[in-house]
Amino acid sequence: MSLTRGALARMVDHTLLKPEATGENVTALVEEGLDLGVLAVCVSPSMLPVRGRGLVVAAVAGFPSGKHHSLVKGAEARLAVDQGANEIDMVIDVGAAVTGDYNAVLSDILTVREAIGPTAVLKVIIESAALSDEAIVETCLVAEKAGADFVKTSTGFHPAGGASVEAVRLMAETVGGRLGVKASGGIRTTDAALAMIDAGATRLGLSGTRAVLDGLS
Repeated sequence: MSLTRGALARMVDHTLLKPEATGENVTALVEEGLDLGVLAVCVSPSMLPVRGRGLVVAAVAGFPSGKHHSLVKGAEARLAVDQGANEIDMVIDVGAAVTGDYNAVLSDILTVREAIGPTAVLKVIIESAALSDEAIVETCLVAEKAGADFVKTSTGFHPAGGASVEAVRLMAETVGGRLGVKASGGIRTTDAALAMIDAGATRLGLSGTRAVLDGLS
């Protein structure tokens, strides 16, 4: 797929989710994001509010394990929106998806969707590297049923790995353009980013954004 540097940048959530991140780090993230022309910055909810000056602001909920009570995820997401987040990237209970308890996954996502209201964008992190193909498909369908706007591959923190071209393609085929697909986790090169887009990703979560963009003129 042929993309300009600017077009690729407008698909990027420029991300800082390290536990040791400081306020100064977030300020630097915003400044770099503005310089690079990215769409959004994505931060931990404790770092809000973020003065993005035109950038979309995303925050995570239930991150990175997904093993938070659904009501806690909902409260965390609601607080983030109240503090200026435009988008929420929530982690599902991955164990529920692994065991095929999709009703629990549905309830989890619905709780967050209802907590943040209809205008905030909701991205659902499914941790695709930990799931079978069947579980990826079913979880994506559940996310759509619950009112999600995006399905997202990974937190980037799971030992099973991050995004893969195969998972992105399967997710994109499953949601059929009705939802966005965010590829995130371990995407460090221009070629890797473009491969994700070719597979159907409509958004990328990157921490090493400059290095990826530098591969395009």
